[in-house]
Amino acid sequence: MLVRNRFLLLLVVGGAVLAIISLSLQFLNLIPTTPIVAERLFETADRGGGVDQAKSRKRVFLVPHTQEPNPVSEAYGYCNTPNRTEQAWEGHSPADYKLLSVQVMIRHGDRYPLYSIPKTKRPAIDCTLSVSRSPSHRLLNAFISHMGLGVRGNWESPLSSVPRLPNHSACEMGELTQTGVVQQLRNGQLLRKAYKSHNILPSDWSPRQLWVESTSRSRTVQSGLAFLYGFLPDFDWTKLTVRHQWSTLFCGSACECPARNRYLEEEQRRQYKLRVSDTELEKTYVDMARTLGVLSRQLRAANPIDSLLCHLCHGLSFPCVTGDGGTKGCLTMEQFAVIRRQQLDDELDRRRVGHYHKYAILAMYPYLNRTATKMERVARGNEPGRQPRAGSEDVFTLSSAHDVTIAPLLSALGLQEARFPRFAARVVFELWKSPPATQGQRKKNASKGEKSKAKDRAFFIRVLYNGEDVTFHTTFCRSHDRHAGQPLCPLKNFLSFVRRDMFRVVNATSYQEACYRRPG
Repeated sequence: MLVRNRFLLLLVVGGAVLAIISLSLQFLNLIPTTPIVAERLFETADRGGGVDQAKSRKRVFLVPHTQEPNPVSEAYGYCNTPNRTEQAWEGHSPADYKLLSVQVMIRHGDRYPLYSIPKTKRPAIDCTLSVSRSPSHRLLNAFISHMGLGVRGNWESPLSSVPRLPNHSACEMGELTQTGVVQQLRNGQLLRKAYKSHNILPSDWSPRQLWVESTSRSRTVQSGLAFLYGFLPDFDWTKLTVRHQWSTLFCGSACECPARNRYLEEEQRRQYKLRVSDTELEKTYVDMARTLGVLSRQLRAANPIDSLLCHLCHGLSFPCVTGDGGTKGCLTMEQFAVIRRQQLDDELDRRRVGHYHKYAILAMYPYLNRTATKMERVARGNEPGRQPRAGSEDVFTLSSAHDVTIAPLLSALGLQEARFPRFAARVVFELWKSPPATQGQRKKNASKGEKSKAKDRAFFIRVLYNGEDVTFHTTFCRSHDRHAGQPLCPLKNFLSFVRRDMFRVVNATSYQEACYRRPG
């Protein structure tokens, strides 16, 4: 009872902290439009509960403060429970700008733990889908039916053998939950609303215009399909190809990079040293191991935070062990908070030391280069004076990935202070073209040398993380003057960053040089 009371108290306090943080959120956004607000899409038993609009906006950067963040409140943000409206700045630009392409990377939705805590019962969660169970979604039934037609789609090996729906009444390790499916249906529907007026994918879209890819884990495949159904309900399976990415880094044929592995090893050593030097964390593990009746090293190997997060996100009591006379002991919220606090400390130390950022630059170059190449190709097809060929380029790309994909992507972009990717996190790259009148004005005022670059100056990029425009927090556009007649970030900044500038961090000028140069 004491544990339950503490849990409820922390839940109330955590909600209050999140509300205060949300109300203070102020992003420098020059786009004078109202963001898309997702309607309350889930169906739940407690319909009497209203949606607090003040709590709907979620900060993606940690706030500079003198007080340490509440680790439990941070954990609830990680859960990303689909229980409120959410604002999104995707699809917004100055008047008359044209949206040319969108590339989205998502983290899979809520999943069952990857590890189990020794001598405790696994959390009782049903991984089948049912509209009568909360959280639900108005598209859920139709989504389930549509997945039954998936044999009509084109699947790269080995994705054809992956189940398209979570289907175990007792979840398997790492399996997507119904919460995870609902999170992605909401994600997709949110972007459908955001891009509706732009007609980014017309009703008669061609197979070449849509690119969908995923790792072979069932949770990423199913998350991608749920997102796609929310974005493109009742899509034509015969026009869809789901492509396989064998690496969680989405590096394709450019995955070999010895230097990247060295930076990762240095990062892992830093992480280990910080962890073993934390006396409070060590004492907490010893106390937890004593409660469970196992060795502390066995408990660490079982990664208890993964299972405890699942209990927290699903409103379940923390696990207990039983003896001959009944309950022997339970893990506590205080212990959970210590482990979460250490994780937050680790994120700060990771940014300070810099090994992870160097790893991230090399880990995500192949994906970023592919993103830049796609944008450049679409831009060339839409240059002033050129008639674009309808349906000739993939204008919408969906990559269904993991936290170990999105975290280095954020770091590589220079968004190192962004929150660790929550369940169903999304990173969006948008390509925009300025209106002809704006281009003409630039040509009129430009010198002879500048006129030759007019084509490049017609195209712009926006980067969004969980619905917030973070473009001007990125390395390649942090110094761009948004008040110099152009409120968007030039595409050429991004292209220069990917092709050359990003390698300055590792004292190189190219990916090959950075990967294969001998240390020292």
